[in-house]
Amino acid sequence: MFSLRHFKNSIFGTGLTLEALQAQLESVSVPYTDIDCRSCPNPCDEGHEPYPNKFNVDTESTMFGSVKPYHRQIVISTGKMDWDREITSTKNSLAAHVQHVMHTTPISTPPLATEPKNKRSIHVSGVFNCSDSNKISILNGSHHTISDNPEYETVLVFPDFKMVTEVPRSLDGAKALWDAALEPSVSTLPLSWIIPYSCVILLCSHKRRDNRCHIAAAQLGQAFAHTLEEHGWTVDTEIEHPLHTMGPPLEELQGTDEENEEHITKQIQELASEKRALILRNSHTGGHRYAGNCIIYTPRGSGVWYGRVSTHEVESIVSQTLEEGLILPPLLRGGMNISRPGCKSLNDW
Repeated sequence: MFSLRHFKNSIFGTGLTLEALQAQLESVSVPYTDIDCRSCPNPCDEGHEPYPNKFNVDTESTMFGSVKPYHRQIVISTGKMDWDREITSTKNSLAAHVQHVMHTTPISTPPLATEPKNKRSIHVSGVFNCSDSNKISILNGSHHTISDNPEYETVLVFPDFKMVTEVPRSLDGAKALWDAALEPSVSTLPLSWIIPYSCVILLCSHKRRDNRCHIAAAQLGQAFAHTLEEHGWTVDTEIEHPLHTMGPPLEELQGTDEENEEHITKQIQELASEKRALILRNSHTGGHRYAGNCIIYTPRGSGVWYGRVSTHEVESIVSQTLEEGLILPPLLRGGMNISRPGCKSLNDW
């Protein structure tokens, strides 16, 4: 992985220079930094674990713009770090049931409450708002369900930054989840909480799709945990039950709609400053040739997709993207709700 100064004179795939990429990000008001993506020398003398010699990554094609718009992305509890090649083909899985419901149910595309109010006027491929699509992206996650019933799943819903519990692993469960949480016109979720973390880091580890992702996720998971803790963060790889930190579920709020919305906003704002990270492994997101792949979700509603990430870049991702709310352009595959007119940071409200 090259430092930013090496990118200054390089070409991003089919003719996209770093300067051109930065200009595109500026045109749609994406806050970014021009510091080096890696904080260590090249070659590294700080002990960052390198990928194996045969770990080949596509450095030729244009990576920016490789993320297609979607409306919501869900991460289903499985307690695993690898899955069948096609997770929606796994018999009797919640992923398969949700896929079936999605293909048989009419959907609409109004904006979510998490979407920034200022709409961009210029289109840049790879930078999108959640209202730009009606697609639901389905992922399996490494987290275990928090339900006492092992047949009931815990589903994370982004960019809502909410978790739905007690979802039966059945077609009826998928229909209930769809009607209450995934159909794009819905903005309230049953049996739900705000995810009790300041960020969620998803690392693709789908070995049956590509072993590079499996290798990268293991090393990046350790590197993120170590670096975050050095920065004073608390790191979890399993979800703490939100009842202990967030109180009763959102459905039990007793105020008016405005009062409940203020309560939720206050919870989200408080979480953003608590420096608590959840790191999960996830199934295939596309673009395994750009391993390591990671997605960073924040309570503010942003979803940042990075590719070609190695342990050398983790320090900059933590200090710049997680703490400062700034995009690292050379690593960017794309992002949801990262266009922030009038804001200096993705963390601004």
